[in-house]
Amino acid sequence: MAKSVAAPTAKRLESLDFIRGCALFGILIMNIVGMGLGPAYDNPTIMGGDKGIDLWTWFVVNVTFEGTQRGLFSILFGAGIILFTSRPDSTDAYFRRNLWLIAFGLFNAWILLWAGDILYYYGLTALFLFAFRNLSGKRLLALGVASFVLGAAWSGLDTSNLLGAHEKAVAAEKVPVAKRTDDQKKAIEDWKEKSKTGPTPAEIEKTKKQIQGNYAGALMARGPHIAEGESWGAYRYFFDVFGMMMIGMGLFRLGIVTLEAKTRTYVAMMVGGYAIGIPLNLYEANWIMSHGFSALAYNQAGITYDAARLAQTTGHLGLLCLFLRSGAFTWLRQSMAAVGRMALTNYLTHSVVALIIFVFLGYWGELQRHQLYYIVFSVWAVQIVISPIWLRHFHFGPVEWLWRYLTYGKAPPFRRETSSGQPELVPAE
Repeated sequence: MAKSVAAPTAKRLESLDFIRGCALFGILIMNIVGMGLGPAYDNPTIMGGDKGIDLWTWFVVNVTFEGTQRGLFSILFGAGIILFTSRPDSTDAYFRRNLWLIAFGLFNAWILLWAGDILYYYGLTALFLFAFRNLSGKRLLALGVASFVLGAAWSGLDTSNLLGAHEKAVAAEKVPVAKRTDDQKKAIEDWKEKSKTGPTPAEIEKTKKQIQGNYAGALMARGPHIAEGESWGAYRYFFDVFGMMMIGMGLFRLGIVTLEAKTRTYVAMMVGGYAIGIPLNLYEANWIMSHGFSALAYNQAGITYDAARLAQTTGHLGLLCLFLRSGAFTWLRQSMAAVGRMALTNYLTHSVVALIIFVFLGYWGELQRHQLYYIVFSVWAVQIVISPIWLRHFHFGPVEWLWRYLTYGKAPPFRRETSSGQPELVPAE
């Protein structure tokens, strides 16, 4: 039997909003590389620097954040599903809400030109999760982990096929050229194609000319990637997103993300998650670096990727919950919660900033990897200051207000009558 969901309290909302805000900032750590350096997201040898501080930047970010921030964001989205559907007569609103989220995702991808948009995936996946909303926390958690494992198995199959292609190519290359069969020649050519780790310098220069200072050119350059991501990508990563969201639904039912669990639960999450995730991530990053960022090295390291990501996401979540339970740094907690309450506005703002800097101002492909984080820290500083100030005067962020208006078909109150800044007891949109 499903655990009942009590009316939300300010404390419970702060926990969800705070973790969401942290995940939002973490997502920008990862996204900024794709926004500013495109194909160098994984491979610093392509552009952006692969020595000194740039290499260390790649290493630290990959060991500590890779894959975990979208994991946290997905978990919080799943928790929000339970909170939203606990309202009476929420069915129609739920589907309208997520159909409009799909539309926001399309806008983010095709108008703001962010090929790594997640809103489209979230809105689409949430349509399927509605049917599971009344399950118990343990069942939701079990099904979520099972779905995640299924997605990891798909990745494992892809990795196995690529490693198999390498083995065939190695065996074929041992045969004298004159004696190679057509199948052996094909195996060698097939691996050459699959072993490419990114575009050539000439292709990068062509892309720069398309993107820098040219909105139409940037759309042409990114269009194929956006189209692939919102078609094949939606199938390919469905079980990953679905699983993480369902885990979030289960963690909400079990009272974990709402700070109702015992302290030892969060300690176990943090210690256990980091004990597994950090060593695996260190192994993967060192393996890739020591093997020259080759396609083979990436595929070999990818064998443990999903296990490391799930474990480290669990560790991050435990740490954030322990921080909240401590009651320390009140200003920081409340400010980050405000960032999380305005997550949709702040997330889309990241795309706007990237569009201005990398397309309109022409900085795409021009900054070193570590320099991208000057932009990240600047955006963080602005949003952590502006978000709580905004919410002292308005009930919602501007895009959250629009989303709620579109969901319910009527305009909710926007400006506060007072500037107390007390949190409104409704689920953050």
